[in-house]
Amino acid sequence: MSLKAAITEDMKAAMRAKDSVRLGTIRLLTAAMKQKEVDERIELTDTAVLAIIEKMIKQRKDSITQFEAGGRQDLADIEKTELAILTAYMPASLSEAEIRAEVAAAVAASGAAGPQDMGKVMAIVKPKLAGRADMTAVSALVKAALAPA
Repeated sequence: MSLKAAITEDMKAAMRAKDSVRLGTIRLLTAAMKQKEVDERIELTDTAVLAIIEKMIKQRKDSITQFEAGGRQDLADIEKTELAILTAYMPASLSEAEIRAEVAAAVAASGAAGPQDMGKVMAIVKPKLAGRADMTAVSALVKAALAPA
């Protein structure tokens, strides 16, 4: 079953269970997916759906930081609940050792010699690790691997 179909089934289950928080979050996700399909006139693949979920997770994390800084713990708690629901759709995260191995393999494959080749390495790493690792952390590891010794 595709990720899109699984999300639709989860929405139906949330409706039956009268789980309004879960239902609302899944509806936001399906609206974002539908918007992407309509805007680009495409049928979303699992990779595209994961990209949308990743974007929504990043938005939730940013919101939590802002709400906590502003002293609005009630709103931060709502965002944390939505974050947990969205995170459930992501594939299992890789360990730091696995990410380092992928980065090292990409550096070797691209023949990167220094920081100016970071784009080449990221182009190889990003499709492999998308949805399975925080790309900000991956970028920092690539930068460290390409730094002059």
